[in-house]
Amino acid sequence: MQNNLVNDTFLKALNREEVPYTPVWIMRQAGRYLPEYLKLRAKAGSFMNLCQDPHLACEVTIQPIERFNLDAAILFSDILTIPDAMGLGLYFAENEGPKFKNPIREYSDVEKIEPLCMDKLSYVTDAVSLIQKELDGKVPLIGFSGSPWTLATYMVEGGSSKDFRKIKAVMYKNPEMLHKLLVKLSDAVVGYLNAQIDAGVDAVQIFDTWEVFYPMKRC
Repeated sequence: MQNNLVNDTFLKALNREEVPYTPVWIMRQAGRYLPEYLKLRAKAGSFMNLCQDPHLACEVTIQPIERFNLDAAILFSDILTIPDAMGLGLYFAENEGPKFKNPIREYSDVEKIEPLCMDKLSYVTDAVSLIQKELDGKVPLIGFSGSPWTLATYMVEGGSSKDFRKIKAVMYKNPEMLHKLLVKLSDAVVGYLNAQIDAGVDAVQIFDTWEVFYPMKRC
């Protein structure tokens, strides 16, 4: 955590310290509502190109901070970077959202998953370093990951779902398979968030049905 923050209201609130006002941030802080984002997205050619280029990810992260008086910046990335790095082949279909070329279907698919190699996600930590330099202590930076359950759901369903039929079937019919997958993902999430912390984020968030913030401490 930076010691020279101009605005540390957000971090004080996380630590339950007294603050002069409720800090403001927006979950989808950098997104389709910003014309400068749309311009940069078109330049990048695809959403994944935007995420995987540290300089572009830095620029997108900073865009809303330059426009609005927000109390924190949010790393521009995607919650599905972990399964992509695990070899599932993340891509975004037009008007359909995220999909995987190699979804989890059998127990053997889970066994093939190797421990997360952070070298494959160095573009995320590189982006964090660039963003902190650009912010220069103006506001704290939030990093994040999808939760193990959220990631498992996408990986088994093969993409977005309205009824989550596949993951429910695994849960009831093959709980050992699901447990093994969740253990692997839990280890990956811990390593991923610690890597973001080491790179310089000031707080981390785990995205799930319920979102939780954690002060910046190694897991």
